[in-house]
Amino acid sequence: MKKLIACSLLAFALAPAAQARDTVLHIPLADVIAMPEAQGKLDGSVKFFLNGQKTPKVLQKLDTDSSNQKTNGVGKSDEFGCKWAALSALVAFQNSAKQRGANAVVDLVSYYKKNETKNDTTIECHAGSFVIGVALKGNYAKIAN
Repeated sequence: MKKLIACSLLAFALAPAAQARDTVLHIPLADVIAMPEAQGKLDGSVKFFLNGQKTPKVLQKLDTDSSNQKTNGVGKSDEFGCKWAALSALVAFQNSAKQRGANAVVDLVSYYKKNETKNDTTIECHAGSFVIGVALKGNYAKIAN
């Protein structure tokens, strides 16, 4: 029994420390919207604009909201998983915008762990060993057509 415990302790001491993977990717919003998978999910009734991106005239700003979407990363490339999670976030925003009578989500920012990251072309994604996630925050709005 003592040999088993000693061998176990030695094995743990020699094993490298487990490191959780957290790869940060910056995915263009336009690439997410252009995904073939988006064609059946985003109907075009709600437009999306990143913070700093030129928008049509905003007639009225409504609520602020966030969406934190994750996907299983097993068997997916980090890039595809990030696009998929981002698409899920946009679909959630689209559904909520329709309920509020909004036709846009403006001032979108990445909101990973409640830290805002602003970029006028890309969104931030975090890819781990098993889970890939995108968190976004934005304002529902009515914009001029």
